[in-house]
Amino acid sequence: MPNILLLGGTMEASAMARRLADRGLAATLSYMGRVERPKPQPIAVRIGGFGGVPGLIQYLTDHQITHVIDATHPFAAQMSSNAVAACAATGTPLIALTRPAWQPGPGDDWQRVPDMDSAVAALAGPARRIMLAIGRMHLAEFAAQPQHHYLLRLVDAPSEIPPLPHHSVVVDRGPFSAEADEALMREHRIDLIVAKNAGGIGSVSKLQAARALHLPVLMIDRPQLPPRHETHDPEEVLRFVTA
Repeated sequence: MPNILLLGGTMEASAMARRLADRGLAATLSYMGRVERPKPQPIAVRIGGFGGVPGLIQYLTDHQITHVIDATHPFAAQMSSNAVAACAATGTPLIALTRPAWQPGPGDDWQRVPDMDSAVAALAGPARRIMLAIGRMHLAEFAAQPQHHYLLRLVDAPSEIPPLPHHSVVVDRGPFSAEADEALMREHRIDLIVAKNAGGIGSVSKLQAARALHLPVLMIDRPQLPPRHETHDPEEVLRFVTA
């Protein structure tokens, strides 16, 4: 019988956990611990890091893990890279369940940048009202552009005041609707959206709202990852772990 480690933190990971439970497969869902109120899951859950590649190797060995499913966020580059290295070292089969990246369509006004530093640099200039839709991990980097007013939408209320002189905080958890996001952007008089190209449907509404309001989007490209077996299809993941 397989004994699966599911690296999670996304809607896709939660849906995958349900599929594994429905099949009666032994599995543990691992969260990095960056969300204070993780959703209840139908399989065992662990919260916290592993201690880099050596710690993950030790976990795979100690718990006799037979397969790893990486369903982390597309920007969780360190965890995904560690999973590739640890699975290679232990000979553990690894598959990544990923989301297709968003692509601009008719009516979209995107400026693409390769990374967070480039996004910060691109905000040089006069003060604007910016929806900073990047989560909470990189907020401090935008203090380098203090002239703007930033709208922050976060899953959890921040434990400390964000290091941005001018900001508003909205605490909410997706999925969101385009209509609600359009209303939010109107209410806060947003001029520009900064977003990570996470893909998926849970937060695409901000891009739909930007299109409807003819607002520009500063889109941060996904980080480069080591080669690995990837799929967008949960059924392929199930075939992989039960083969």
